[in-house]
Parts: sequence; C-alpha cells; structure tokens
Amino acid sequence: MGMKQAVYDAIVVGSGVSGGWAAKELTEAGLETLVLEAGRAIDPATDYVEHEPAWHFRFRGLGDRQSLARRQAVQRTCYACDEAASKFFVDDIDNPYSVPDDKPFLWIRGRQVGGKSIMWARQSYRLSDLDFEANARDGHGVDWPIRYDDIAPWYDHVERFAGISGERLGLAQLPDSQFLPPMPMNCAEQFVKEGIGRAYGRERVMTIGRAAVLTVDHNGRAACHYCGPCHRGCITRSYFSSLTATLPAAAATGRLTLRPDSVVAEILFDADTDRARGVRVIDAVTHEEMEFRGRVVFVCASTLESTRILLNSTSPRFGTGLGNSSGELGRNLMDHTMGGGASGTVPGFTDRDAFGRRPNGIYIPRFRNVTTAHPDFLRGYGFQGGAGRSGWGRGMSMPGFGADFKHALREPGPWRMRLGGFGECLPRPTNYVEIDRDNKDKWGVPTLRIHCVWSDNERALLQDMAVTAAEMLEAAGVQEVESSIVDNPPGLTIHEMGTARMGRDPQTSVLNGYCQSHDVPNVFVTDGAAMASSGNQNPSLTYMALTARACAYAVDQMKRREL
Repeated sequence: MGMKQAVYDAIVVGSGVSGGWAAKELTEAGLETLVLEAGRAIDPATDYVEHEPAWHFRFRGLGDRQSLARRQAVQRTCYACDEAASKFFVDDIDNPYSVPDDKPFLWIRGRQVGGKSIMWARQSYRLSDLDFEANARDGHGVDWPIRYDDIAPWYDHVERFAGISGERLGLAQLPDSQFLPPMPMNCAEQFVKEGIGRAYGRERVMTIGRAAVLTVDHNGRAACHYCGPCHRGCITRSYFSSLTATLPAAAATGRLTLRPDSVVAEILFDADTDRARGVRVIDAVTHEEMEFRGRVVFVCASTLESTRILLNSTSPRFGTGLGNSSGELGRNLMDHTMGGGASGTVPGFTDRDAFGRRPNGIYIPRFRNVTTAHPDFLRGYGFQGGAGRSGWGRGMSMPGFGADFKHALREPGPWRMRLGGFGECLPRPTNYVEIDRDNKDKWGVPTLRIHCVWSDNERALLQDMAVTAAEMLEAAGVQEVESSIVDNPPGLTIHEMGTARMGRDPQTSVLNGYCQSHDVPNVFVTDGAAMASSGNQNPSLTYMALTARACAYAVDQMKRREL
C-alpha cells in the first residue's frame, strides 16, 4: 500500500473508527499518509467467523475459560469477548494498567487493524445543542468551543458514507441523521411503542435504534441479512467498520501506507520548530525501534491510549506530556453509566416469533432536563432495549419436571420487553489518568493508572432510569414489570472519553475546536479524548464527524502553509 517514505505528509496513530476516517479524508485530500496500528493485520476471509455454528468451535462458543480468565480477565467482562471474538480483544497480561483498590475501572480494548470498529455495537446518534451547551449552562467542565451548527455538515458527510439506518423523529434533543430505511420493530416492540405514545405523547418517544448497519445496498456494500453475531466480524461488509469501509477508500487513492504491529511509544517534539517531527515506534513482533516523520500527526489510538501516548511524550518543553501546558491532559475522564432499567411480559402475540436476528434494538431518546429542570440531578439518559421470546433455556428458572415439562419447552416462551438506560457522566478533574512509570507493557512502554468513580449525579440517574423504565412499560400495558439496578464500574460501557478535552481557553483545555493541540499546532487528537462532555448518546458517530472536520481544517492550514 504505497512506498515507505522517510517523511510523510501525515501520520495517523490508530486504525479504528477515528483513525480510519483520518486515513480516508487525508489521502483523498492528496496527502501521503502513514497509518500506524499497534495490533496485527486482519483478514476477513479467515478472521471473520460470524457464520460458523457453535459446534465448530472447540469449546462450543463458550471459550476456554481458563485461558480467558488468565489472559483476558478484564476483557471477558465485555459480552462480545467470547470464544469466536476474544482474538479481537487485547491480552491483559501484555497490556496491563492499574487502578486503586477502591476504584475499579474496566478498560476494554481492541488492538488490530480496524480496532474496536470490528466489535462495536454500531449505535449511531448525533449530539445536539442540549449537549454542546450543557457545560456552559450548568458550570461543569469547560464550554465546548463548537455548537451543533459547526458539526452538523460533518455528521451529514460521515453518515452518507457510512450508512446509518433509522427513523426521522424531528426531536431537538436528538437531531435526525441522513438515514437509510429503518429496520422494522417486532410486534411486541410495536405494542410497547404505541402504548408509550398514548401515555406520553411527544415527551417520551420510542423508535428503532439508529445503527451503522445497512438496510439497502450502499457504496458497494451489501444490505444486512440478520445473521446476528456482528461482534465476530461481517464478511458482507453490511455494518460500518474502518477495515471494510474507510481504510479501503484510503487505499484506493494510492496514498496510504498501512503499517500494523507498530506500537507508538511517543510523539517526538522538535524544540527548534515548536512542532512535532514524528513518532517513535516499537515493532510489536521484533521489538525493533524506529522513527517515522510527518508534517502533521493525527492521534486516534482511542481515548486512553491517545492520552497515554501524549503523557509519555515528554521533553524539556513539555515535562508532563506533549501539549500539556494547561495541566488538563489526563483529566476529566468520562464513561456512560448503565444498568438502570426494567423488564416485563408483553401479553399476547404467541402465534408470532421474530424473523432472523436483527442486529439492533429500540431507542428512547432523552426526556429528562430537556424542557424542565429535574430537582434531583443534572443532564439525562436514553434507553436501549428490545423484545423477544425466550427459548428452551428458560427451563433453568422454571418449576417443573418430566416429559410434559420438556415438551412445553419446545415452544418459545412469552414475549419479554426490556429497557436499559445509558446516562451522562459529568466531566470532573478528579476522574483522571496518570503514567505509572514502574509498570510497563510487553513493549516497555509505561502504562496508565486510572482513577475514576461515579458521582452522586450518575447514581441518581441510575435510580431514575429504573423508575421511569418501569413506569413506561406499565403505562404501555406490559405485565409483571420488574425494575433493576446493576452497579457497573466505569469503563464497561466502553464509551470512555475526555482526558484531552477541547475548549476555547488554552489554559483550561488541551485542544481547540478543531481537535488541534493549543501548544503543538501540527498535532490533532480526534477520538474520544477530545470530548468536553459526554452527552448520553453513543459517541462514535461524533468521533467520526470531529475527525472529518479536523482533517479538512488541517489540509486547509497546510495549503495556506500555516502548518
């Protein structure tokens, strides 16, 4: 993929959702671009096994529990880290990190070409000015340097390429996207949707999830055929990943050099020019050190990895990390709180069952603190979930014995509907990461120590989710409703963001509104690290839009010879 050059126009660190977009935008703009990926190359023909039945796997899909417990103790807490897909998650022994005893944090990571875009859940939602104005309104964090109007055309841009299926709602707090046709809801979900609509009108609306999964053929990629286990890969390229969408587009320009097995240890700073001159890389296989030079560096290694690289990039000018004159690098870590919700039995429809395995659920957009202030907490949450019929496995929790009991399990059980909330996390400087100099990874790079806990505000959101989920299900006519709260530690939602936030003031933020370092103008950080607040929506779509916008700005600056 292109010739190896001594100096590249652009270096992109990471090949996941953000790095893939940077590669596509920069190469299409004419830049010779080097993409460095810490993990291995992926071959969909052999690595993607979404169509393999469970009996083809040695442990019938359940995984070698001893090996998972030993090598992937943290990773296996993610539902997608199973026997078929554990190879897409890091080895926790080779990639350690530490936390204080009383502050658990589950850092879920994917190191391979494509990053976590191979196993992500593909939910794709825009932020609105309710989110971009939140910090200024309630005084938490620093004001975002952008508003919805700044990013809206870039949402359009990335959605048209990626392909987002969904339904138009016309809600101010959840702007509509450029949509492909929505996936249909099943009969039980339709029943609940209509019931919520009757009870709450436009205040609480249930819709189908907005997903980066194709419902029609699009950009040479095939529509989804509902096979189900998307976290194992997608040989038909029906869901968006950098491996099968943005990176091939970049390669088609002839200006992409993709180098897997390239662990970026630090960004190198040139005091004479006051710019980054390139990166120091350790070959993941041979452990050989090398240097690559570039006119601009896009750091897209995923939130905490990007910040780890910056913190490890020290020099006489930047003793505490590259571009850290504000002291904010590493601070204001956020993740979404999840685990508050409810479930119940939907009456009727026992003559119907779901067709295929739809890779998507339902969504209820935020309705708290939208028009009226809630007395108990700031910000808000949205719900995801869905309805389905249980199979024979329900026999484990049912009373019964003998032939009649077994025959009863041949038919699917009743329809069950569940709602689970995802709540906003406030930016707080006390949630932070720092370099642990005494603890190094397999390649000798100092690791992170992560300090992150939920505040009273996040806990109040969790409580309210359980109440309103039950309320809505009961209002819709769902029976035997039970609410629940699972107190998940931060990290497990895998929406970690912040730690190199953008802002208007270089004294209180790391990046400007174009994800450009205030201190080192040829360094851009365009993944979740740039986020100034978290919203409650799944954030990947916003990372894509921020990256595309930053690339256009960088190219324009280079043309003007300002970079």
